[in-house]
This record gives sequence, structure tokens and C-alpha cells, in this order.
Amino acid sequence: MTRKSSISAALRTAIGGKWRLFTICLLGSGLVTASWLSTAATARPAAPTANEQRIALLVSALMDRHHLSEMRVNDEISKRAMEMFFKTLDPMKLYFLQSDIDQFARENDKIDDYIRKGDVRLANRIYELFLLRVDTSIGYAEKYIDAEHDYTKDETFIRDPDEIPWAKNAAEIEDRWRKRVKYDLLLQTADEVDDVEAKEKMHKRYKSIRRRWMQTSMDELLEYFLSAVTTSFDPHSSYMSPNNLKNFKIQLSLSLDGIGASLESKYGETIVRRIIPGGAADKDGRLQVDDVITSVGQGTSGEMIDIAEMKLTDVVEKIRGKPQTTVRLEVKPSDGTTLKVLDIVREHIELKDSEARSDILIRDSKGEPLAGAAEDATTADEASGKILEQNQAGGGTFKIGVINLPSFYMDMEARGQGNPNYKSTTRDVRNLLEDFNRQNVDLVIVDLRFNGGGSLPESVDTTGLFIDQGPIVQVKGPDGRVQPYPDDDPGAVWTKPVIVVINKFSASASEIFAGAIQDYGRGIVVGDKTTHGKGTVQQLTDLGRQVLPINPPNLGALKLTIQQFYRPGGDSTQNRGVVSDVELPSRTTHWEVGEADLDYPIKFDRVRPLPHQNYPFAAAQAVNELRRRSAERVSESEYFAKEKKSIARYLERKENPTITLNKEKFLAERAEVNTEKEQEELYEDLQDTDKPVFASTPYNEELIKIAFDYLEVLGDARLVAK
Repeated sequence: MTRKSSISAALRTAIGGKWRLFTICLLGSGLVTASWLSTAATARPAAPTANEQRIALLVSALMDRHHLSEMRVNDEISKRAMEMFFKTLDPMKLYFLQSDIDQFARENDKIDDYIRKGDVRLANRIYELFLLRVDTSIGYAEKYIDAEHDYTKDETFIRDPDEIPWAKNAAEIEDRWRKRVKYDLLLQTADEVDDVEAKEKMHKRYKSIRRRWMQTSMDELLEYFLSAVTTSFDPHSSYMSPNNLKNFKIQLSLSLDGIGASLESKYGETIVRRIIPGGAADKDGRLQVDDVITSVGQGTSGEMIDIAEMKLTDVVEKIRGKPQTTVRLEVKPSDGTTLKVLDIVREHIELKDSEARSDILIRDSKGEPLAGAAEDATTADEASGKILEQNQAGGGTFKIGVINLPSFYMDMEARGQGNPNYKSTTRDVRNLLEDFNRQNVDLVIVDLRFNGGGSLPESVDTTGLFIDQGPIVQVKGPDGRVQPYPDDDPGAVWTKPVIVVINKFSASASEIFAGAIQDYGRGIVVGDKTTHGKGTVQQLTDLGRQVLPINPPNLGALKLTIQQFYRPGGDSTQNRGVVSDVELPSRTTHWEVGEADLDYPIKFDRVRPLPHQNYPFAAAQAVNELRRRSAERVSESEYFAKEKKSIARYLERKENPTITLNKEKFLAERAEVNTEKEQEELYEDLQDTDKPVFASTPYNEELIKIAFDYLEVLGDARLVAK
């Protein structure tokens, strides 16, 4: 319905760590998962304050001075920003009329003038009108939920908003909502939800949408508005509200203070979705998944505050707190028993679900699992490898180490304070590799699927664990100067073969790692056709520190694109990504979630290559042989045959921007291809931090067979890095 309820948009923002901002990493009461699907906010935006004016001035000045493109906040940016702001509020063109767009068109070239003066009142004026349109439109939706629909009629719903203009009048908006509701009811039918339950769910959903928009705070509105300006420069420059800045720092540090529970807001209720292993709630043992939290109190005697209809981030703030303090939760248990009050003592929580994790797989001389070998892999409880012990009847074996790396994380604050034990991807991966060496592992698979990036220094240092010395990445700023970031530490922790697994959601720091491994010939890249294609560097500027360096106020932060990065060989990954050496068929390759699919991406270019060592692990002859063997298996695989058919159906459907609302035809098409459901399931899987390091799937089995082929093809060359 909106940008925040679009699974496809959610996946698209899962790049560069951005999805973690929108899902808001809050484990003080927990990690907020899928929070935009139905959260309600707390207060209607008030008039801009002096702080909001100061923030607008700072954002404008910093964009002018430091953005990579050397563009300025000018009339062109102003026109883009107006379009982007309307798109942010109403991406599906279900609320605003063409007359609304025309009403503000006279100010298309004035946003630059406004924010240079710290004037953000335009955002409020547009939003006030938007709230009127929301109220009217949700009224239409609720009307048509209970209406009779003719499902035999051959009419269509246009699912691509770029294919339709803004509605000319109220009657056209109403008809769009009639079709939207009809489409949503058909989705419920496809999911085998009975009619009564489907209508009840939809009433709750639309009421929740209305409530959320009606209660949006000024901080949120300012973030939408200023980010419309910054994303008019490039997709990754954005203003981060004070609350999102705090949560961003939590995510990078992988720690916080709270009870350790993952929450979701759904239809106005706060639901426990996961208990974090080892956290306070887990140790207490009484709070359970699917329990509903109804009120929160501070200490052993503080007033219990009803949290029904409260915005999830506000609930989180009430549950967060200093270690060794008590929070009381009134809970409606999932088993239907009576309400109970739980007093839980908060603790410092380590967010190990985003740490590097590993497993060791033992294979026989044919690349098959040894008889009876269990392949469950470790969970996220600790960043350590394990070996699956198995007696062997005879013949050789291979040990394959797998490292699952969800992000390139670093505790910036701890590092800045000089703490030598700050949380670090490089330190964790080093420990895993040293363990692999002790256990005589033959090959390492580094799984970067869905790794949206993170810290640039960590990607450089982690890559350095696999090479002796040399440049890892080059960066170029607005002045055109190119600066290399080398690994200066002599020697490599891991000297045997490496396979890097990627998909279209591997971005930014992941692409630095994969590109350097490929350029050095240090290993091979396997997976989707290319990575995401995010080849730019962002700098996070704390705006409060621009005002008061000591004891600064929290004014949020500007995430600003300041550099473009390039591989040691000179190519940027921007828009093009890192191309796999061995491609495996996958629907995600074809989803429009790459950098080139975003608005106003920075262009691809090249710089001079830097001298670097060439390792013997990716010779053209060896890579061609790996492709040939994999292609033969894929051509005979039932799993990949189905995947290829799904890809063909998806590509065919993508050419048609409409969806039939004829029930018979709709259900038939839905049985053939259900991209929305697949993306929703994928997004939910991204939130599942309990999944194995390397699940036993047909896709992963092909990766293992490629690994076995790789070791065989390399022969003696795999023993020592030269």
C-alpha cells in the first residue's frame, strides 16, 4: 500500500545496511522486524522547531560542500526532491490527485531556497493535505472490503505505478481503491484464507495504515522530506533521524542494553517474535514467542503504561534501559491464559546473530557427505567453527569450511574510545580461519549472500586475511584524486582456495571483498550473475557535533556519499557489480533490486589499475572447467529445472504491468508465479537469525560440488598460495 508496506521496496533497501535502519535495530526490547508493515506512530507532526530548522541548514550546507557528484542543492535538485517526496508518501499513486501535484508544482524549484533558510514548512503543508487524502482513501478501502465484487469480470489492476498518471479526480481514486481491495481479497483467497477472516484482517490493516500516517512525528516527517532532497543526489545519501541514528550505532556495535527480544507491531499489538539466546528474557524464561505485550512499567513499582496502538519504536524505548534495572511487562500469553506481569532485569546484550559464523563440512573423495553425516551447522550463539565428526569407511576426504558473513560490522564508538577489544568482523573472521587451519580444512566458502555491506575499513582488513600484501580498494572523491586502501600486514591467515558466494543483494563492502578476491586470482566468485552494484562510499556525519563538539545534542545524522570505490584492477563496482565466475540460475538475479534500478545512481567508471599479486587459484582454464562441470549438473537437476521455469515465467510477467482481477485467471497465474510471495518469504528469511550457517538445500549442494571440483582441478596448486 505504501513505501513502507512494500516487500519489494523493503528488499531493495536491504542494501548497504539500509534495511536494518528501516526495520530499526532495537534489541533493547528487541530487534524490530518488519515494523513498517503495520506500525502506528505517536504524534501528528507539529510546526517545525529551531532544531528542525538547524538540521535543514546543516543538511543543505554539507550536501553542497561534500557530495561526490559536486552537484549543489539547486533548482534541479529541488524538482527531483518534490517528486521524490510525493513518491515517498504515495508510491502507488493511491492517495494524491493530479490537482494536488499541480498545486505544489509552482514550488518545484523552491525547495533549495527553503532549506537554505532552514524552512521545512513545505513538508508540513504537503503532509497536511496527504492526511486528508489518506482519510478519504482508507474510507474507500473499508467500503469496498464489505462490498460485493464480480470476480468473473475481465478487468485488470495496474501494479506498476510508473505506468499510470496521478488520478484526475476523486472518482478515479475511488476506483483504484476498489480494484486494490479486490486484488487484496484475491490474495487472501490464494492463501486459502476464508472470507470472514480475510475481511477482518483487511479492516485491521487499513485502520492501522490510517493510524500510522495520522500519528507520524515531526522527526519522521523531517527524515522523509530531507531524505527526498538527499536521495535526489544519489540513492544512498540520506538524513537519519535521532532515533534512527541511535539504532544505526547499535547495529554496527552489535550490542545494546535491554531484555533481548525481537518485537513486531501488527494491527496495533506488540508481539514477541523472537527471544535472543543468552539475553535477559531468555534467562528469565517466562516471556515466549507470540506473547502480546500490553503494558510496560519501570522498576518494581512504576505505573504500568498501556501500549495498545503505540508506535513500536516508542514501545522499544520504554523497554530499553540500563543494565541491572528492572522493567515490568504485562503480557497476554500466546497459549490463551490470563494476563500476567513479568519483571525482567535488563542486561547488556550481544547481538551475535549478525556476527561471522562458521561450519566445517566433511566430504568423501566424490564430494558427497559421508554416510550419516549431520549437516545442521552452528547457530548464531557463538562465532566459532565446528567439525562434523564422522567415521570413514575408506578413501580420501575433504574438509570445507563455511563462513557466513551477514555484514561487515564494527563498533565505531568503542574503537573511537580506544577499546582494543571493540567488535570487529576482521577479528572474528581471523579466529574462524585460524580454527580452520588447526583442523586442516582444505577450502573456505565465504557466504556473502544478503550481505548489504557495512564498514569500509573492516572490508579492507578482512580481505587482507586472504592475501599477503597489496591494494584492496581504491577510492576517488570529488576532487578526482584516487587513494588506495592497501593491506599492509605481511602474510595471509588463509592460504588455501576460497569460494565467495554472492547474490544480487551482496553490496558495497561485500563487493569490495569479492572484487579484490577476484582481481588477485585468490579464489572464485559463485552465485547470481552479479552483485548489487553499489560502488560508493558514505560518510556518517553526526549533525549535533557540527553544532556542539562537546556534549552534542542528538540532531540525527547525514549519511553522505563522498567517494566512489574501485577494484585493484581499476573497475568500479558501481551499477555493474562483481560478475560471478560461475553463475547459478536464480530468480534473484532478475529481480529489479540492483543499484541500476534505483533513482539517480552514480555512473560507472574506471581508474588506473594498481600493481598487485596474481595467485594461482583462478586461471581461466580452471574456471572454464568449473563452469562446464557445474552446467552439466545444473542441466540435469530437477531443482534448477524448476528454477529456470520460474525465471522464465517471472520475466514474461514482468513485461506485463497489469494483474488480472478475474478470479479464475488470477488463481491460475498465481499458481504459476508468485513473485510477491517469494519476496515476502525471502524478507522473512532475512529476519530469521536462527537459520543454519549453511543449510542443506539443492543450491548449497551444488556449491559444495563446485568446491569439490575446484579442489580437484587445482590439484597441487591448492596446497600453497604462491
